[in-house]
Amino acid sequence: MGIVSWTAAKAAASAYRVYASVSDEIAKERRLRLEDGGAWSRLFGNRGAAGKTVTVDSAMSLAAFWACVRVTAQAVSTLPLAFFEKQSDGSPIAIDHSLAEVLAGSPNLDQTSLEYWEAVVAWLLVNGDACSEISSIGRRVSAVNVLPNAYPERDSNNVLRYKYTDRGKSYTLPREKVFHVKGFGFGGDCGLSAIRYGVQTFSTALAAFETSGKLFSNGMHSAGLLTSQQVLKKDQRGQLETIMQTYAGSERAGKLMILEGGLKFEKLQLNPVDAQLLQQQRFSIEEVCRWTGTPPIIIGHAPEGQTMFGSGVEQTFLAWLALGINPICERIERRITKQLIAPGEQKRIYAEFNREAFLQMDAAAKASFLSQMTQNGLMDRNEGRRKLNLPARAGGGELTAQSNLVPLDQLGETAGGASQARAAMLSWLGINSEAKQ
Repeated sequence: MGIVSWTAAKAAASAYRVYASVSDEIAKERRLRLEDGGAWSRLFGNRGAAGKTVTVDSAMSLAAFWACVRVTAQAVSTLPLAFFEKQSDGSPIAIDHSLAEVLAGSPNLDQTSLEYWEAVVAWLLVNGDACSEISSIGRRVSAVNVLPNAYPERDSNNVLRYKYTDRGKSYTLPREKVFHVKGFGFGGDCGLSAIRYGVQTFSTALAAFETSGKLFSNGMHSAGLLTSQQVLKKDQRGQLETIMQTYAGSERAGKLMILEGGLKFEKLQLNPVDAQLLQQQRFSIEEVCRWTGTPPIIIGHAPEGQTMFGSGVEQTFLAWLALGINPICERIERRITKQLIAPGEQKRIYAEFNREAFLQMDAAAKASFLSQMTQNGLMDRNEGRRKLNLPARAGGGELTAQSNLVPLDQLGETAGGASQARAAMLSWLGINSEAKQ
């Protein structure tokens, strides 16, 4: 075998070893992605077809995703959380449970209850799971601390445990030490991550915004080619590159460029109108909202043909509360019952977010609600005053109801009510009371 053939064979063998090594690494990475239950993608993200790797940090750099997570987390975290006990007749009463001091008061040494639930809901939206470490004194829960990037896994004996990393060290906790709120999923040990499954949407959105940013940073100048009818020398190429740099950048936009020596400029890149960057950005916002279950109008984006005002927006808001906020509250409430309330108390005691708190910002809706509750005997006046943070009044603890509709066998029994009841009955029947008399 000749020297040339031997050298070529060695080069081919070396190239094959490199190819095999790279193939093994790719296969190993793919296997890890499949076997780790999503832990790999949580830490290092996934790469979309648009060429952008999507992680929590890169996804949160999108204004639409940031707004969806922020608005939803803040909405849930501001709802008051209370504990109730079912009586023998099935009616609930509010109680001062020991868990209320933790979950509705001070969850841990550093956070308020609002900050804690805000973090829980935020992790639930971005990762599909929200894990917290449970600290106990005996059987009593004393604190809950959020565990970022914690994920569940099962050992060889099918025992569920949780792994997380803190300051470069890996730790494992048993299932009874972790308060785990799961997001939407197929019933496995963890919920489904919007970032992981929506990688194509987020990758495309990141690429679109980066493209528009670079285009504007270049002063809206299109990329292109400089063609010449003669071959340039090395020093001429360097001079030409230096000259062209004086026209690059947004701060040099509008400068007049002079081409000489037979040079001609040919565009390579589409302009923003042709590339439909604006339409793509609007579509990306709406796609991101779909992944988080947040109507675009909630984050200040009006879809095509919709305004920011009117009864339609109000109905959209109510639909978001019913289909977006309420399911998150239900998930948290049932996890509290399952994991934090003692087994012997789970049939009697439960936690519940007060959804009525959303009425605080709407004075008309709140007044109508309190009026209906007190006038129909479902709530006494003092209970209504407590919802307004007003002190109780004497005589306000009685349940009252309007008497314009009473049973027929009680007509005329109340003092002064006989003539009113008869007049109302005759009017309802369409009989003129004066003509009858």
